[in-house]
Amino acid sequence: MTYDDFMAEWSDPATDHVGASTSGSTGKPKPVKLAKADMLMSARATIEFFGIGPDDTLATPLAADYIAGKMMAVRALDCGARLLVEKPSRSPLSSLSPDTRIKLVAIVPQQIEGLIASKCEVQHVIVGGAPTSPEAETAATQAWPRTSWWATYGMTETCSHVALRPFGDSRYHALPGVEFSLAEGDRLVISRLGATWSPVVTNDIVDLIDNHTFIFRGRADNAIISGGLKIHPEEVERLIAPALDPYRFYVTARTSAEWGSEVALVVEGAAPADGGRALLDAAALLAGRIRRPRSIIWLDSLPLTDSGKIKRQTF
Repeated sequence: MTYDDFMAEWSDPATDHVGASTSGSTGKPKPVKLAKADMLMSARATIEFFGIGPDDTLATPLAADYIAGKMMAVRALDCGARLLVEKPSRSPLSSLSPDTRIKLVAIVPQQIEGLIASKCEVQHVIVGGAPTSPEAETAATQAWPRTSWWATYGMTETCSHVALRPFGDSRYHALPGVEFSLAEGDRLVISRLGATWSPVVTNDIVDLIDNHTFIFRGRADNAIISGGLKIHPEEVERLIAPALDPYRFYVTARTSAEWGSEVALVVEGAAPADGGRALLDAAALLAGRIRRPRSIIWLDSLPLTDSGKIKRQTF
C-alpha cells in the first residue's frame, strides 16, 4: 500500500474504518479494521505529548502497510504539519540538507545507525516494531545528544503506541488519556476512555509502578519454566546483549532431561571453533547463574516475520 492509497481510504466518507495488518510478532499477520475515531484519538495523544503544530515537519521512512506508517500520516493531517514520506531504507533522511528541521520521525531499530549518519536536525525520534538493544540506545543518544529518543509500546489494535520509554530508562510512560492496570499473572491491561478497543488485556508481563507507568519484563507466552523457575527470555536478552555484539540472536527454551526446559541461546551465523563456549561464558557472567543460557544453537539465518521481527522457536 502506498501513502496515496491510504489517504484515499482515510478520506472515503463511506466508511468509518480503515484496513490494517497486525505485525505478526506472535503469529501470522492478520487483517484488522481500525476505527478512524480511535486513530484520531491516538494521533492527538502523540501530538499533545510532543507539542506538534502546523509549523512543524514530520518524517516517515516507513511503509504505509503497517500502523506506524499510517499513524504518521494521520498525525500530520490532524494538526496540519508537513509530512515527508520516504521509501523505507537503512539510511533514512540521508538525502535531506543539514538545515532541515524535523519535529518527529518514526523508525524501526534497524534504521537507527543510518539515521544518526544523516545531517538533518531531528527533535524527537520514536522507535518501534522490535526491541532496541542497550548498545543501540547508547550509540543513538551519544551521537545525537540533543535529540530525544523514545522506544514505543503498543500494537496495531491500539492504533500504534500507548506508551513511550526514554532511551536508557526502563520505565514506559502512558500517553495522555491512557491508563494501565494488571490482570491475573501480572499481565498488563491497557485502557483508554472512549476508545472502541478498550480495555485490552495483553500477554505482556510487567512491573506496574502506577496507573501511568510500568517496566516491561516479557511476554507470558515466551516464559521459560526451568527447574520450577519462571524466566523471561526478553530480560535475559537485555542482560546479555553486550556479550553477543555484533551477533543477531534471541533466547528461547530447549528441552532438558534435567530441568524440563533450559535457557538456550539461538545465534545467527557460523559457529566459531569453540562452538560458542566463549559466548556462553560471557553471557553467564551477565545473566547470573539461574538465568544463564546453558546451550547455544547456530542458524545460518534467523526466521523473520513479514514485518522483519524475529520468529522465536523452541527446540
